[in-house]
Amino acid sequence: MKGGWPVGGRVLLCLTVSLLLPGRGDTFTINCSGFDQYGVDPAAFQAVFDRKAFRPVLNYSNPIHVNISFTLSAILEVNAQLQLLTSFLWMNVMWDNPFISWNLEECVSLKNLTVSAENVWLPDIFIVESSMDVDRAPPGLTAFVNSEGRMKYDRPVRVTSICNLDIFYFPFDQQNCTFTFSSFLYTVDSMLLGMDKEVWEITDTSRNLIQTQGEWELLGITKATPKMLVGSNVYDQIMFYVAIRRRPSLYVINLLVPSGFLIAIDALSFYLPAESENRAPFKITLLLGYNVFLLMMNDLLPASGTPLISVYFALCLSLMVVSLLETIFITYLLHLATTQPPPMPWWLHSLLLYWANPRTCCPTAPQKGNKGLNLHPAHLPGVKEPVELVGKVSGPREAELNGCPESTRAKQEDEAQRQHLVDLWVQFSHMMDTLLFCLYLLFMATSVVTVIILWNT
Repeated sequence: MKGGWPVGGRVLLCLTVSLLLPGRGDTFTINCSGFDQYGVDPAAFQAVFDRKAFRPVLNYSNPIHVNISFTLSAILEVNAQLQLLTSFLWMNVMWDNPFISWNLEECVSLKNLTVSAENVWLPDIFIVESSMDVDRAPPGLTAFVNSEGRMKYDRPVRVTSICNLDIFYFPFDQQNCTFTFSSFLYTVDSMLLGMDKEVWEITDTSRNLIQTQGEWELLGITKATPKMLVGSNVYDQIMFYVAIRRRPSLYVINLLVPSGFLIAIDALSFYLPAESENRAPFKITLLLGYNVFLLMMNDLLPASGTPLISVYFALCLSLMVVSLLETIFITYLLHLATTQPPPMPWWLHSLLLYWANPRTCCPTAPQKGNKGLNLHPAHLPGVKEPVELVGKVSGPREAELNGCPESTRAKQEDEAQRQHLVDLWVQFSHMMDTLLFCLYLLFMATSVVTVIILWNT
């Protein structure tokens, strides 16, 4: 038919579709003329579409091989209370359909075709951990087929899957969730699962395609190929372990840093004089402010479980309460010491002597009336000299006492004993302030070191 076809006109192409039934094989040729103008005629594939309810295998006793891969393109939400992971996946499924093939030499322009996914057989692959009511994919998807009958079906899907979340190290936690791909209907006798990509390729592609710069980042993906036994049926499955890590910057800035500042200010309040009237109200204000801070930041904390950061907040609150109670006790003690100082127990007397000079052996019992304890008040932060707490004898009284030397001597001894008791109780308040201040420093140092270790690991 030389010269019978106009330039750029119709070219007779042949598309061969082999329909092989058990014990029978039919091959027919389709006239492809007009495909370049009007598209592919769906009637050419009608015989294949009619077989979509059956597995595309030549021998129905042989299993079909299905290759699975996916790309994790977004981590949308991690719900610690419901133990759910919401992510966005691109699922890739590939298999061979021996009933579709054509000759590339005769049909040069038809290297690949797209067919509606509703018209061909699709493997019933699902994710075992997913909640089926929220596992959604857009309708109207298509599958690709090449000249050798290799089918490729890509499906974007938003998956909400069950994940065993451990939030103890929040916000420095790492989670390991699983995506298990399996079949609903077909056992290992009918379907075998494989992979057309290596795991490292899936990991690198997922890292490159993740668009969200939110709370979570992808660490890595590994796989396993266990079998699932249900009664007497064995199902093939591929299990992917997805390791993700939380970005802690948001929580460090909004939770740990303000809490650390409040604790540091409470520790510095020990530099206020113990007998000052402003120390207790200052600590009460800090305590109320810390409670308001916890109430405002409560939405950032996990709704379930007891993470380590909650223990930290509880310890901070406990320290502030103990500090306030210690301030109230010292204020009462100093008031009592300046009015009517009680005698000091011998064990507390010995403890003060050891604290003032640890290398000096403590006496087994104090002298009567606490005499003989030659202690001087330490110049610790926040405490005035004890001599300021007891007023000296006024001039007129001294003049009155000068008239009776023995009475004056007795009064002076009583005043000296009273002053000495005041010194002892002030020294005790010094010791309590110092111990609690050191406890604050130890707690803050431990907290900083813990945060650094958890952040770097």
